Amino acid sequence: MLNSPADDTAVMLLIRHGATDANLQKPYILQGRTLNGPLSTVGIEQVSRAQAFLSNFPIDRVYASPMRRAVQTAELIAQPHELTVETIDEIVEVDVGEWESKSWDVIEQRDPEDYARFMADPANTPYKGGESYLHVRDRVVPAFHSLAERNLGKMIVVVAHNVVNRSLLAHTLNLDMRYAKDIKQNNACVNILRFKEGKLDVMTMNGIFHLGDV
Repeated sequence: MLNSPADDTAVMLLIRHGATDANLQKPYILQGRTLNGPLSTVGIEQVSRAQAFLSNFPIDRVYASPMRRAVQTAELIAQPHELTVETIDEIVEVDVGEWESKSWDVIEQRDPEDYARFMADPANTPYKGGESYLHVRDRVVPAFHSLAERNLGKMIVVVAHNVVNRSLLAHTLNLDMRYAKDIKQNNACVNILRFKEGKLDVMTMNGIFHLGDV
């Protein structure tokens, strides 16, 4: 368990939402902003384990993307702390455009040239008709920094999404955004970031020890 941060520091527990049916399909299908379903049974179990793990952390605020899967995750984590969830529009998942609800196998077959360009440089090449990783970075990084600035001396939970988390983590680690898609973010994983003197640092990334076999 982490202690409450000093007055000049914020601790951010950045969590990816629990699994949905789309996440669990084999192969999985892309869900950006159009698919807005709830957590699956597996996803609820994942989040329940994250909830138990975080139940004794001194959490002061809980924030989430407005997507249903993120809000549901945040509400479960907030319950032991008797906190309400505030949604942040800027951390909604990437717009995957025309590739919504499609698997990568189908995308490669139907849009081979666009698929190849995206895989070679997702920083600058958008999902077809949607956003690139740089678009997402430019949207979410100021929002995360603003949350941290507003919560100095506090520990906060922020529930977001795969590409949102990857973009923030890659930026914070000073990685080339072309490689952000290679950052692993399991459903219901916990990343721990520290904000001090205007700067975010990554302390733990893709923590999944609380999930066990789910």
